[in-house]
Amino acid sequence: MKKIELLAPAGNLSKLKTAIYYGADAVYVGGENFSLRTAADNFTMDELKEGIEFAHKHGVKVYLALNCFPHNKDIEKLKNYILEIAKTDIDAVIVSDLGAFVLVSEIAPRMEIHISTQANTVNHVTAASWYKMGAKRVVLARELTFEEIKEIRDKTAVGLELEMFAHGAMCMSYSGRCLLSNYLVGRDSNSGDCAQPCRWNYSLVEQQRPGEYMPIEENSRGSFIFNSKDLCLIKRIPELISAGVASLKIEGRVKTEYYVASVVKVYREAIDAYYRDPENYHFKESWMAELEKVSHRPYWEGFCFGDDLGQNYATSNYIREYDVIGTLKSYDEATGIAEITQRNRFFRGDEIEVISPFVDGFFSFNADFMQDEKGYDINAAPHAEMTVRLMPGRRILPNSILRKKREIIRFLFPLIVCLKYR
Repeated sequence: MKKIELLAPAGNLSKLKTAIYYGADAVYVGGENFSLRTAADNFTMDELKEGIEFAHKHGVKVYLALNCFPHNKDIEKLKNYILEIAKTDIDAVIVSDLGAFVLVSEIAPRMEIHISTQANTVNHVTAASWYKMGAKRVVLARELTFEEIKEIRDKTAVGLELEMFAHGAMCMSYSGRCLLSNYLVGRDSNSGDCAQPCRWNYSLVEQQRPGEYMPIEENSRGSFIFNSKDLCLIKRIPELISAGVASLKIEGRVKTEYYVASVVKVYREAIDAYYRDPENYHFKESWMAELEKVSHRPYWEGFCFGDDLGQNYATSNYIREYDVIGTLKSYDEATGIAEITQRNRFFRGDEIEVISPFVDGFFSFNADFMQDEKGYDINAAPHAEMTVRLMPGRRILPNSILRKKREIIRFLFPLIVCLKYR
């Protein structure tokens, strides 16, 4: 049985390395041009080459998103960009537009091409047509049901790879082809510059009552009428593998390194557990608990398995219950002291959780021992990027991330004091 690929987002070089450390089989990245995530840091050509070299040393593939919809003014620049990409060892490019597909085929005929979800492939005839034209893989539209995915697999050539999204943000428009952002703020979502107006709170204004705003309510749950939930298929690993898809994709090139590490880690553990013993595989609630610890909107199983509504009418806010307090800098086996680079403020006595690559779950300890980099005892770590010395009671592996649960009372205390003595 060929193992299903776990495909992770990499918004920059650091995130690429994090995804690889935590178990991705492949990563997808965006260059400085023609990617659908301008909010990501994205890769210069030199960074792209460095990222590809690092990934290949670890046996990981790199796919480049070339999936915007180019206008006439973009064509010559796109041709030159394809020529530059062809000089790298990229494993594949991801395209949405037929013209971009043709240009890649003509300019770099040996380059592997994947068809983006933006191309809206929802049936086996379209998938087979892309394959006949030379595409190696089709990323299926997120609007498909599980039965439709299986039918596409059954009715297409074995050589055609199918990829599907398993986790991450959803879009209220058909596979992301939205024009709200263009109309409302002049930012083209199909060129990578979406302002996400679907997450905004809307009200209704009656023509004869200017300035009088009435809330739009659906089932008394609020007025975020376009706001979608986040996709999460961690409970469906056996079904997804049985469907015959080649790759499970995690959305999130603009998400944090912590998000990438945590989500990739969970899906890696679940996939590996299934292949070790398919007959006795069982879902672990700890996997879902871990996914709840990253910033997310309420989860649902999408159109694939979802039997509830995919919209969140109450709020567009993310659920954020944990903060990253640092990343491992070094660990001294002799003294048991770990040096970390601080990311968010924490205090002596806080309960700290540690997640590490290729180690199931996490472990926790109390930060009863805290020193600065000079060895002086401290009670708090308030300064960004400061070095803090901790004694976790056990070895912390390289590339580990440390986090703590948010304490609402402590977080609000300065505000309460400010309001009291105003």
